[in-house]
Amino acid sequence: MKKIKTALLSYGMSGKVFHAPFLDIHPGFELLGSWERSKKLIQEDYPEVKSYPSIDDLLTDDVDLVIVNTPVGTHYEYAKKVLLAGKHAVVEKAFTTTVAEAEELAKIAHEKGLKLAVFQNRRWDSDFKTIQKIINDGVLGDLVEAEFHFDRYNPLLSSKAHKETANDGAGVLKDLGPHIIDQAICLFGSPKSVFGDVRITRENSLVDDWFDLLLIYDDFRVRLKAGFFVREANPAYTIHGKKGSFLKPRGDIQEDELKIGKKPNLESWGTESEDLQGILHTEIDGKVIRKKVWTLQGNYFSFFDGVFNSITNNVAEPVTAQDGVKVMQIIEAAIASNAQRTVINL
Repeated sequence: MKKIKTALLSYGMSGKVFHAPFLDIHPGFELLGSWERSKKLIQEDYPEVKSYPSIDDLLTDDVDLVIVNTPVGTHYEYAKKVLLAGKHAVVEKAFTTTVAEAEELAKIAHEKGLKLAVFQNRRWDSDFKTIQKIINDGVLGDLVEAEFHFDRYNPLLSSKAHKETANDGAGVLKDLGPHIIDQAICLFGSPKSVFGDVRITRENSLVDDWFDLLLIYDDFRVRLKAGFFVREANPAYTIHGKKGSFLKPRGDIQEDELKIGKKPNLESWGTESEDLQGILHTEIDGKVIRKKVWTLQGNYFSFFDGVFNSITNNVAEPVTAQDGVKVMQIIEAAIASNAQRTVINL
């Protein structure tokens, strides 16, 4: 097996937690190293890899794939540089800061015959995979409405300057928003129109930290919400159909386990606690049932396996650049809707 030589553009939380562990265990990748500006940390975890002093040094190395996991406002600049250097790319969410930037990156990748994937890892969360199966099984009947939450209780400002200074990549709409927007598109496709309400709720905050988006489909509505003042959690997923309902708390454990240094495996990884199972209340074969539903196993390894397969076998990426464009279209529409206080057609 020819290994895909891969490098990271940073080794902060994203590189250490979400990327390096899976690149390390996947037999199809060779982790070459990371661009590190000040702190030189990657060799503490992976002594055999390189710490690149600049992006140019990284791109002139024998690299096949680059993970663009820097702050959102830099994604377009760095991803474009990576693609123009002839390297495949995985870009963290939010893909870019505008639709135009996303479309340009997709165009460059297509013209150069390169793979460009967006790291929407939450498609492989245990809770979302379970929601997806419930919907695909059709046990709720024709869907009427859905509501997704990505809520937290955290009134304090982040210590990361790029997250709290007013810039095109900051704010919860472009931080947590892409997760649940992408999940909605993955399940239901792009909506016809969007209404967005975006606010600042934390004291001294300069960036948005609360949003409520309404995605309008022909005969179906999806509400997406996130905020930092939710001490008692709402269900992360609420789906209502003409036969029944499914409610599921957020329960995926992968991020928490990665943060404390646990290494992913393919057997028990991403297995939720039983007390976080969802509730299915519906009618099946004329009988009304109400029961807990076993949660499917989550595993971000599947994303990296998809990237490997896309490069090796020249098939579609697990999350395509066009998927990233669709997410940015909704974010851009939500910003315009909030400013104009009106529904924006896509």
